[in-house]
Amino acid sequence: MAITKIHAIQATVHKAVNYICNSEKTDESILISSFGCSPETAAFDFKFALSKTNQADPNKAFHLIQSFAPGEVSYKEAHQIGVELADKLLEGKYSYIVSTHIDKGHVHNHIIFCAADNVNHEKYHDCKRTYYHIRRLSDELCSEHQLSVISPTNQCGKSYKEWTANRSGTSWKTKLKQDIDEAIQNTNTYEDCIELIRAKGYEIKGDTIGKNALKYISFRPLDRDHFIRGSMKSLGAEYTKERIKERVEAKALAQTQKRVPFPVRKKTPVKDYSSRTLIDTLEERFTQSPGLQHWATIENLKIAASSYSKAGSIIELEKQIENKSILVKTVRNSLVETERQLKDLGQILKYAEQYQTNHIYHIRYRKSKNPDAYLQHHETELLLYDGAENMLKRFGINLKQLDVDKLRSDYHALYAKKDALQKTYKSTEKDIQSLNRKLNNLNQYLDRIPEQEQTPNHKSGKEITTL
Repeated sequence: MAITKIHAIQATVHKAVNYICNSEKTDESILISSFGCSPETAAFDFKFALSKTNQADPNKAFHLIQSFAPGEVSYKEAHQIGVELADKLLEGKYSYIVSTHIDKGHVHNHIIFCAADNVNHEKYHDCKRTYYHIRRLSDELCSEHQLSVISPTNQCGKSYKEWTANRSGTSWKTKLKQDIDEAIQNTNTYEDCIELIRAKGYEIKGDTIGKNALKYISFRPLDRDHFIRGSMKSLGAEYTKERIKERVEAKALAQTQKRVPFPVRKKTPVKDYSSRTLIDTLEERFTQSPGLQHWATIENLKIAASSYSKAGSIIELEKQIENKSILVKTVRNSLVETERQLKDLGQILKYAEQYQTNHIYHIRYRKSKNPDAYLQHHETELLLYDGAENMLKRFGINLKQLDVDKLRSDYHALYAKKDALQKTYKSTEKDIQSLNRKLNNLNQYLDRIPEQEQTPNHKSGKEITTL
């Protein structure tokens, strides 16, 4: 489990770096890593990157803190997670320093990164969206390292699960509103509309309109425990009983005022039930209600039939999952390698620009009649030049053939490749989840044991039905 927080640094970058790199806090400086800079020259490196951007906000750097639960992670692993977080978040564009402090009851990482990136010379945008991105990346890394992850609690408004379901059209509230809309379109009176909604499988109360009537109409699907009000807060202004009545009457009036061509019966679209999971009919509410159990049995039959029709056969479905899994593994390996190349190239590009910009100061220093005085006035530029030269030589770059524009072009091409791989990876993982859901539905409905779960000596006395 890790908690994250971030704040901007608008001055004294060197003081913040000195604090996080304190040798007493970092196991004699063993738990310190950096990218695109060094702890000793970070303030100079950041200043150089900031000089390349035209954005005027005062932020010079950002300080990200990642705290772990006491006793859950070792010092070395915590530091590794911090470096991985910095790499995933900053994508090889921003210079950073990661240090792990071990002087308190809980291990925690400090990540200080430059506010301007070294590739496009753009400022990092700190906002709620980027903060939640940091949290998500941190949680993913904790899961990969088998650490606990904080579950969101005390949420206000619509839950994340409901929000995502609503976007994909699977929310039961969205389904309710769709059924109400359909009932309004197919009836001419408020009373008929309510009856049609009931016929769709909803329990309704508070539908009467008058002095002594309940303020809100409420609906409950058969597979839900609680009612939901037809109010502005719960369903929206268009789904109060008064508004439903108005919509029905307005539709009926519009039909009488204009000629309606001979209606052509539209084909009822076939619903795809394969995206759902089987209902557990052994729950108490189903065993105690024959009607509800009958409804669930029919729903499960629809889900199983839809899963089969989409798959073709169980063998074919298993083969599709196997092929998709191989593709995901291949794409993931390519993505990891591409990210590593991007990180290296981003660092080379940063030092190449630093070398190119400050090369003139090196030439003037060598030609200066008073080198000591020149060094005193241009110490920062000369320091950055020497550091860039050493790093480029370490990377095996021929300084005489250095081409910054080509390096930048190669970087953008590599970044485009990374984007394409990420899209393929995400879409294929989504396909695998969908295929696994269909296979699990069929296995569960047919009481079939998957091959990977069968023991070598497994023999079933029961003949299993196959599709």
